[in-house]
Amino acid sequence: MNRAGNDDGLLRLVRADLRGFAGYSSARSNALQGEVWLNANESPWANPADPGGGSRRYPEPQPPALRDALASLYGVDPAQLLVGRGSDEAIDLLVRVMCEPGRDAVLITPPVFGMYAVGARLQDAPLLEVPLVDGDAGFAVDLDAVAVAAAQGGAKLVFLCSPSNPTGASVPLDGIAALAASLQGRALVVVDEAYGEFSAQASATTLMAAHPNIAVLRTLSKAHALAAARIGVLIADPALVRVLRACQAPYPVPTPCAELAVAGLSDDSLARTRARVAQLRGERTRVQRALATLPGVLRVYPSDGNYLLVRFADADAAFARLLAAGVVVRDQRAAPQLGDALRISLGTPEQNDRVLAALDAKEAAA
Repeated sequence: MNRAGNDDGLLRLVRADLRGFAGYSSARSNALQGEVWLNANESPWANPADPGGGSRRYPEPQPPALRDALASLYGVDPAQLLVGRGSDEAIDLLVRVMCEPGRDAVLITPPVFGMYAVGARLQDAPLLEVPLVDGDAGFAVDLDAVAVAAAQGGAKLVFLCSPSNPTGASVPLDGIAALAASLQGRALVVVDEAYGEFSAQASATTLMAAHPNIAVLRTLSKAHALAAARIGVLIADPALVRVLRACQAPYPVPTPCAELAVAGLSDDSLARTRARVAQLRGERTRVQRALATLPGVLRVYPSDGNYLLVRFADADAAFARLLAAGVVVRDQRAAPQLGDALRISLGTPEQNDRVLAALDAKEAAA
């Protein structure tokens, strides 16, 4: 397969005015060597609250140690990575770089994570919606309908959340591959794997060699417990990554966040994270079964994420009982098709027991 031809075809999806855009050349853009750094108008003294003095210097735009650690974690080449301020920044960048305002559309599959629609709105990109189908096995993406809607509606970006938030189901890899093939040269298929560590399914990165119009979003916010560090990753064809880097604001990853993330990806930290993910998967099964036996619970959806979507006969009363017990869950009743549903993130076994006790009408009556 001709790599250059793939790059050219993929870059034709980028806004024409940005394909050769050089972006801002920051003081850290060029690899310069020296002992006295006077090129970035930084303070020569450290802040009194920063005894190490590292924060007086601007960080590397793409910190090499972090980028290498993430590439190893996800099994990809560092050139395929764009590191930024959570997945939200990558979503925003993709929409701004790919979509001509008022013309190029963004396709989503509601009910789903809301930032895709926010990114489209901010860029004045038409929003196409192909609702998830609620069936016996749970919510699923109608990939055939997505392909038709994307082609007919002029979508430049198709966002697939897998596992889907808030419904929990993963999108089959063979379906993602078929969709990407049908939209080759027309649209980029972006697979958001924010909850991928909790799923048994392989990553869509395994499809990218054959389908360069697939990109994958990953984050350290969920399984790796680094939400406040705001480390998100876009994995894509290197040619697209270069364009996105030119359009990214300078210095997106603060040095303390990068250092924390590198420490959080050490062998010891990763081993503990894997153990906690395994424990959470076990809790997911236990809590799902227990919830299904409670009075007032209409349905508990299967989930590949670290949460469960639950329908209630009286969702308002269930939400109130949980709040009275000091438990805060996500109210999904404003989302399409979810007028009676709450999303419950899985916590420690003790926290999960507290949820079950609050929702047990027999215990509440006692």
